[in-house]
Amino acid sequence: MNSDAKVLLLYVQGLPDSATDRPLGELARKLDMKGRSYQQAKKQLTENGYFHEWRSQGDGGRWMTEQLLSSTPLTRDEAGSVRAKLSPEAGQLARPEQQPCPPPGARFPTVGEPIPRSVGGYEPEEEHDEKNNPPNPPSEPKPKPQPQPQPQPQLKPNPESEDGPAPDPDTTATPRQLARAERVLLSLRHSRRELLLGVGEARALAGKAARWLERGVTESDLRHALLAEPPKEGVRSAFGFLGHRLTHKCPVPAAPAAPPEPPPPPVRALIVCTGTGTDAEEHLFRPLGDETECAECRRATAYASWMVDTDTYDFPADMTWRQRVVAVAKADALRGRTA
Repeated sequence: MNSDAKVLLLYVQGLPDSATDRPLGELARKLDMKGRSYQQAKKQLTENGYFHEWRSQGDGGRWMTEQLLSSTPLTRDEAGSVRAKLSPEAGQLARPEQQPCPPPGARFPTVGEPIPRSVGGYEPEEEHDEKNNPPNPPSEPKPKPQPQPQPQPQLKPNPESEDGPAPDPDTTATPRQLARAERVLLSLRHSRRELLLGVGEARALAGKAARWLERGVTESDLRHALLAEPPKEGVRSAFGFLGHRLTHKCPVPAAPAAPPEPPPPPVRALIVCTGTGTDAEEHLFRPLGDETECAECRRATAYASWMVDTDTYDFPADMTWRQRVVAVAKADALRGRTA
């Protein structure tokens, strides 16, 4: 037997004789033993022979139940013998007095004598005489006026349908990203019951959640950000709480990638500078474009033009000897003299 059956047996055995007339269920309720636990304890006491019960119909057709709980196991016959010794006839078992059933009352017939059923209830049909009282001709039905078509008002789409609030119209996410974001929002209820969202509410917040995915946040990181640091006072509205967190904790978009650097210009081959003239020593340089003179010769050419215009032979201090020779030669060539 389980502990409930043992406790109930010990409790009943310790009661005084004045409490033996109470049913077992009432005694079990004093031990806070109700429902399934009491039925299981009663079944185990019956199977082990400690509890026996009889139901019989007494005078007046009323049913009564007798219960016997012994400290030792008894068979059905042994329990019947104990019951016979404790029967009311022996004077040891007090049976509550039962009120006898009252006899059926006398019936009084209805005043008066029976009469036959009256026939009627229908008005006589009106007789029509063709000469004196001709029947009224049936009136012709009036033509029903055709209803004029009325312009039907154009119903504007309700932004908030039965499914919930309308989705975010400013979102630029793809349908795949919106589906992923909606799946993350609907899965939050498995971690925190208070974050339960309807399908319409999750669809309305999917645009804000998709912005996180657009900015490189994974689904796991998005779920962790929405579940972290719950408010101490709890969440009153899952839709408002998640909408506020998705808006105010959205990560900053990543800076656009810098454009790639242009490839370096191709290395050109060395060519002979044409600015030295025929008598000067030839030298090579590497052009950057389509020029045929080196940088020094181009500077000397520009300075030679200045010398012809100003009729001077002054040279700047940073001018090399090669540039000076070339500048004088070019200036003399411009003046028509030989250097």
